[in-house]
Amino acid sequence: MSRPVLAAGRAAPARSAPATLPPHPRFTRKFELDARSGPSLPIPTRIVSNEEFVPPPQTSAQARVEHRLRVMAEREARRLGLSRREFLASAGGMAAGFMALNSVFGPFFDVLAAEVTEAAAGAERWPKVPFIFDVQTHHVAAGRTPSFPPLLLYRQFGGKIGNPALVDREPAWPDLYLANYVKEVFLDSDTTLAVISGLPTRDEAENVLPPAKMIESRTAINGLAASRRLIAHGLFSPDLGAADLESMHRQVEELGIEAWKGYPGQPLAKNGRGWWMDDEKVAYPAYEFSRRVGIRTICVHKGLPLPEWDEEHSSPRDVPKAAADFPDLNFLIYHAAFKSVAAARPALADDFQQVTDVPWVSDLCRMREANSKLTNVYMELGTTFGMLAITEPRLCAYVLGLMLKAFGEDHILWGTDSIWWGSPQWQIEAFRRFQIPESLRARFGFPALTDAAKEKILGLNAARIYGVDVKAVLKGLPADAVSKLKAEYGALGPTPSHTQYGWVATG
Repeated sequence: MSRPVLAAGRAAPARSAPATLPPHPRFTRKFELDARSGPSLPIPTRIVSNEEFVPPPQTSAQARVEHRLRVMAEREARRLGLSRREFLASAGGMAAGFMALNSVFGPFFDVLAAEVTEAAAGAERWPKVPFIFDVQTHHVAAGRTPSFPPLLLYRQFGGKIGNPALVDREPAWPDLYLANYVKEVFLDSDTTLAVISGLPTRDEAENVLPPAKMIESRTAINGLAASRRLIAHGLFSPDLGAADLESMHRQVEELGIEAWKGYPGQPLAKNGRGWWMDDEKVAYPAYEFSRRVGIRTICVHKGLPLPEWDEEHSSPRDVPKAAADFPDLNFLIYHAAFKSVAAARPALADDFQQVTDVPWVSDLCRMREANSKLTNVYMELGTTFGMLAITEPRLCAYVLGLMLKAFGEDHILWGTDSIWWGSPQWQIEAFRRFQIPESLRARFGFPALTDAAKEKILGLNAARIYGVDVKAVLKGLPADAVSKLKAEYGALGPTPSHTQYGWVATG
């Protein structure tokens, strides 16, 4: 069923039910599952959740990918005289992952068999991408063991949904601290710059990474590197009214934050349900303050409604008016407003013979096509690309095609939601290899996902928004202390763990 184009305004919706968990799910941390099934694979073969959404169980197609990859790893490791773990940690192991995906889903990833068997083949075909700017990364502040979501959300629900074993399980907190974040993001991947982000809470003591801790991370990493490697968000929650404006003022004056991150679907106000981006009384004072202090970047979580959040407030229906009323601000729509894989799967039912909605991505794309002046809205790919690339590559191609057609290659941003997905390297590899089939492009008029478009999406677009001089950054990288550390690390023959730290469904 098609949906109407979003208008500049919106009518007050009926109260929507909060997002709920499926009956009796079973969850475990991805690395615990890997420990039981063998060496961690270079690409995840089931969706990993940062607890901003309920992870669906592994599909039968994903199970086939996993089986074929493990068989391939066993064969090639034996032929090369390596252990399976050594092979899977190599460039050949990564290439094998994309070969396995192609064998099940079709040729969506540009990979040759020679890359699996010859180390030089991959290096020759895929030289390092020169500039990658990840606008969505996370870690946990050292020493914090909060009891507030997102990290403990499924343990909180454990006793309620028939999985009480989750209630007493403690996360491996050091894996989520800054030191391992640096290894996963900057040493085990090609990431050049990153944005550190967080989640607002009523009580800062319960926050996994409050703004002051984000600034400490920025100071530590940029101080180590002696260059700009990390950019820090501030957090805002307009539904808290005057208290939020006071918090925003403190973050600007005391911390020097560089952009804002907000969660309209998150109910922080007492008896609240969230907030609307286009609410002139609630949200606009925050934008006006941001404008006054010279912060032009507003990042909002849309899509992926958390359990017990108000689902309607996680929709993008409030984006058009807010963006139109504040044309001098940039609105970065995190997760590209993608609702869920389950909600999007009906788009595959008729093999795209008809134009089909992908909630809520299609809504935003129609909004942009109907409002050509809204050039201050950007689609961010964090988790959305990661989920779709390993679950439904055809749907992934369709979603990317929608965004490219509506927003253009200049208005899509790279994000990975790491550290929950582990090192972002597998997502970087997947994106630079990904192809939109000619059949979809011809049917829907989608542009090609060219190398030039990928270069913009992987970093140049975000650099423009955040005022990063790419040439200066690249020129300074060889002398950068993090680059030197990475070179020393590489000389030792690094073995990336391919660990994913988020949760997966096991039944």
